[in-house]
Amino acid sequence: MSLLRTPLFEEHVRAGGKIVPFAGYEMPVQYQPGITVEHNAVRTGAGLFDVSHMGEFEVSGPRALDFIQYLTTNDASKLEVGQAQYSTLPKEDGTLLDDLIVYRLDGRYLIVVNASNREKDFDWMSQYAPKFDAKLVDVSDNYALLALQGPRAAEILARLTDTPLDQIGYYRFAEGSVDGMQAIISRTGYTGEDGFEIFLGNDDAAAVWRRILHVGAPEGVMPVGLGARDSLRLEMGYALYGNDLDESRNPLEAGLGWVTKLDKDPFLAGDALRRIKENGTSQRLVGFRLTERGFPRHGYEIAHQGEVVGTVTSGTMSPTLGVGIGMGYVPTALAAPGTTIDILIRSQPIPAEVVRPPFYKSGSIKR
Repeated sequence: MSLLRTPLFEEHVRAGGKIVPFAGYEMPVQYQPGITVEHNAVRTGAGLFDVSHMGEFEVSGPRALDFIQYLTTNDASKLEVGQAQYSTLPKEDGTLLDDLIVYRLDGRYLIVVNASNREKDFDWMSQYAPKFDAKLVDVSDNYALLALQGPRAAEILARLTDTPLDQIGYYRFAEGSVDGMQAIISRTGYTGEDGFEIFLGNDDAAAVWRRILHVGAPEGVMPVGLGARDSLRLEMGYALYGNDLDESRNPLEAGLGWVTKLDKDPFLAGDALRRIKENGTSQRLVGFRLTERGFPRHGYEIAHQGEVVGTVTSGTMSPTLGVGIGMGYVPTALAAPGTTIDILIRSQPIPAEVVRPPFYKSGSIKR
């Protein structure tokens, strides 16, 4: 199967991006400065990401809200026009097909899903749309998506838009223009820093990409690849589908009870998730921090008192903190912060402590 390219592929090549396969696309894992430099640019100034590979579904119809309520875990009835909401998409048994974001626009909803799950999610949701007479359309190919992230992101973007960015709160969005191009400007992101995700038409994306890099040059804005995107999200303890979340896990054991509203009715996974909550979960996704030097990686074993009890789902050497951090599932009895565990690195036990994310607590997000 041939790999797809986003509308910004040529921009990545021109900028010296190292291109790798990711979620069916050719994507930049890093550029010439390297992952650590890109990571630090986002923490201190601003970085620009191409996330056009993400999937977008449009939902409309008189019972569009009922349809979304039935399939997703959060309470979308709380959404106002111009507001976004993090949620998950479970099967009947409560296990996770994906995590996603729901945007409420005027007269319709936009659902953003992970690129690797686009076809699976659409097929799953499509079988329930007739029940609610909802119109579900995959509009992924209509959108490019840029993410400008960092403490100076708003300062940079303000040079290219008349939209009052200070009036867009966290997980809010506005329809406006960027450098004269029609856009949805959303104060969301995956880095722990202030910033915006900008939905554009495919034909407009490259020009806006170049303009942001140009006008943000005094602040040191630079293109950022998948490598730094991963280390930035992990410093915040944000889960990644395919690593920390998958179809063998449910949102309660994944620590996503806060977006799982069990009092909704009807709710496809409601009965299963209520039973899981009543009975308790046998495992929990936890964060950990190494107390000695080491580099934890995905797939490494987690041990307690010499017995293997779990596996690292995400791990890295934190560029900001300078210590090894990660996440993994452990027995619920070991999930309390302060619990001592070991990460087996090249078969050697490296001591670690269970901690409650975020690992990095000084981000510029304006909640």
